[in-house]
Order: sequence, then structure tokens, then C-alpha cells
Amino acid sequence: MITTGQIAPDFTLPRDGGGSLTLSALRPGKVVLYFYPKDDTPGCTLEAQDFSARLADFAAAGCTVIGVSKDSVKAHDKFCQKHGLSIILVSDEAGQTCEAYGVWLEKSMYGKTYMGIERTTVLIDAAGMVAQVWNKVSVKGHADEVLAAVRAM
Repeated sequence: MITTGQIAPDFTLPRDGGGSLTLSALRPGKVVLYFYPKDDTPGCTLEAQDFSARLADFAAAGCTVIGVSKDSVKAHDKFCQKHGLSIILVSDEAGQTCEAYGVWLEKSMYGKTYMGIERTTVLIDAAGMVAQVWNKVSVKGHADEVLAAVRAM
């Protein structure tokens, strides 16, 4: 699991709308990297909408917001179009970034265990260091809490 004070693992991943995104290329800006289980599911949709609604506030604080899941770029594009999302979504289909950040974990539902992404948000400072980590995120009010942490940096 990723911890505060360590260098955020770098990655280059394909993104919605085409092209790719490299985390280290965003320095010296701050980055909110949020990992979510699946496009177009209720909790993931609400989280993406909340971050999108506050995107101008994050930008004013010098911060880029990036959503990461194992969904394809095509699925991300549909998700963005369907819900009017304005945040960046990157595709980690191979799961290497999810593994590097320690969010690909064994989960259980209705007595069955399976592997999946644990909803996690990582705040990265201008130097590329992990400033704060939210594990097992509860969606309601989360974007506001993260925005407050960004502004406090």
C-alpha cells in the first residue's frame, strides 16, 4: 500500500479522448489521483461527477485531477460523454499502476472473494511526493475533503 512521504510511482497510461498521460510530466503541479472500481456504476459515477463539478477549484489551486480504473479508453470515453465528465480518466487495463499503488486487493461481497480496485485517493505534491492517502473512500463529500487538503498545501 502506498504511504505518505514516499515518491509517487510514475506511470504513462492511455487516457480518455486519445493520447497518453505521464504522471511525472505534470510536475511541478499537484495531482489528485483517484482509483475507482468501474465506469458507469453508481458510486463511481457520483465520485467522477463530484470531482468534475469542482474541477475549476482544483485547477485554481494548481492541481490536476486524474481518475484511474482498469476500464478501457473506449469505456472511459463513453462514461465521460454519458455523464458530462470533465476530469481526466486513464486506463490501467494491465493493472500495473493499480499494483504499484497497492489498490488491487482481494475484496469480498455476499460471501464471495474476488480481486478488485479498492476506492483510494492519493494526493501528490509538486515534488512528486505522496502528501496524503485516503483508503476505502466513502464517496459522499469526498471531493470537498480532498479539495480542502489541496488548498491547505
